[in-house]
Amino acid sequence: MIVIDSNFEDIDKLNEIALDEGALLLINKPLSWTSFDVVNKVRYVTKVKKVGHAGTLDPLATGLILLGLGKGTKKIDQLILLNKVYKAIFRLGATTQSYDSEFPEENIKQIRNIDLNKIQNLINEKFTGEISQIPPQFSAKKVKGKRAYLSAREGKEVELAPVNLTINKFEVISYQEPFLESIIDCSKGTYIRAIARDLGEELGCGGYMCNLVRESIGEYKLEDAFELTEFIDRVSNDKSI
Repeated sequence: MIVIDSNFEDIDKLNEIALDEGALLLINKPLSWTSFDVVNKVRYVTKVKKVGHAGTLDPLATGLILLGLGKGTKKIDQLILLNKVYKAIFRLGATTQSYDSEFPEENIKQIRNIDLNKIQNLINEKFTGEISQIPPQFSAKKVKGKRAYLSAREGKEVELAPVNLTINKFEVISYQEPFLESIIDCSKGTYIRAIARDLGEELGCGGYMCNLVRESIGEYKLEDAFELTEFIDRVSNDKSI
């Protein structure tokens, strides 16, 4: 499988590569786009019929998404298992329905007796290593064949089973009240929004995720990815595709 990153020059051979060896395309997902939006756009501009992604990224997040093209789609199940690294900003002292910025703030509280040492100690104690996490109500998890977020948008709460996962690293970069910036290295299936929720609950002030960037998936780095507009321009300007 050929990796197609921002340094790749033979865009004119993309269809041939997709069919013969398979391609892995690195894209920086734009804000407000769904992962499926990116898949559909890449499929449309490249005319490659088989395109799939190796792990969703929420619309309000940006960062690395891996797309399998042609025979590269056969590798997606393996790629999904890779660890992910995120840069996240949490807003402490408030919550939202979705644990991110989609909904207005609720339960706004004054932050008391919380400093960087207290936060990092709590992270080391309860949010590092093997942990159990309940997925957000606004998630793509299926309950009785229906996506949880569809029920949540209807005002219905569904029971979601806890999921076991691994946090390899959870390092605070800065804390300027009420905003906590951190790097999180985690296993597949981790909801960073749920970490914001649970950390806020443990601190007694509430919290939600206000910014998220996926920095890497396994060995693949965001810094090597195409901006989506750049990729579209490159493909559109190549008349052989």
